[in-house]
Amino acid sequence: MLRWLLALVLVPLVPLLQKRIDAQLGAYRAQEEVLYLWSGQHVRRLVPGFEGLAADVYWLRTVQYYGGQRLFARDKKFELLLPLIEITTTLDPRLVIAYKYGATFLCESPPEGAGRCDLGIKVLEKGVAVMPENWRLRQDLGFFHFVFLRDPQRSAEILMEASKLPGAAFWLQNLAAMVLAKGGQRESSRAIWRQIHDQSDGPMKENALQHIEVLDAYDAADALQSLVQTVEQRTGRRPETLDELRSAGLIGRPPVDGSGAPFLYDRQSGTVRVAPQSKLWRPDL
Repeated sequence: MLRWLLALVLVPLVPLLQKRIDAQLGAYRAQEEVLYLWSGQHVRRLVPGFEGLAADVYWLRTVQYYGGQRLFARDKKFELLLPLIEITTTLDPRLVIAYKYGATFLCESPPEGAGRCDLGIKVLEKGVAVMPENWRLRQDLGFFHFVFLRDPQRSAEILMEASKLPGAAFWLQNLAAMVLAKGGQRESSRAIWRQIHDQSDGPMKENALQHIEVLDAYDAADALQSLVQTVEQRTGRRPETLDELRSAGLIGRPPVDGSGAPFLYDRQSGTVRVAPQSKLWRPDL
């Protein structure tokens, strides 16, 4: 009876007390996160038969922890991200979303994420080891190598591995070739496009041929720029136009790309580029 009387007296005071706390600490006070068990195996032994349910609970906690740190914490440390992901994926090793988004949370640069892409890559590698047949996880691993580690060669290798798995998307080889091209490795990219061209028919064959022509155009622009530098070294001056290279016998045809569009030449800087008006121009090359 006494407990109910105290409740009736104290409950109306709760809003007033919370209002005073908010006034002193701000509208939001980040709750201190505590992780009592840091090992997935320890947690697994505590929930025999309910590992899947426990994995879902831990994954929800992971997402809440990441969101709370990102949106509200003043000192964003993300220290519990990796152990939470480790526990989740140990409880349910085939929970694909935990590998994919867990790696994203770890790889994103501060303050949006932990800035630990080395750990994020390990999370994805763990998923690939558990589910070697899952081409989507390999695709993510290849994508992360390109975006976060700036390693187009390794990225393309992983994407090509993914393309060979049963049921893999047909465009993975294309993605590998484009990653190499964006990373400046045009010859490796061209080799993949040639392979696609030789093994395909119809639209895919035409698409591969167009990508080869794009790479050829950018290589041709680089070659012309190199000739401009050669003329400058020999004569002490840059050519007024690219046609001077032809007049000097350095090139045998008009300075145009494979689509017939003239290359852009900036005499002041000596640079030669594929013209934006050309069908072979790409903004990311």
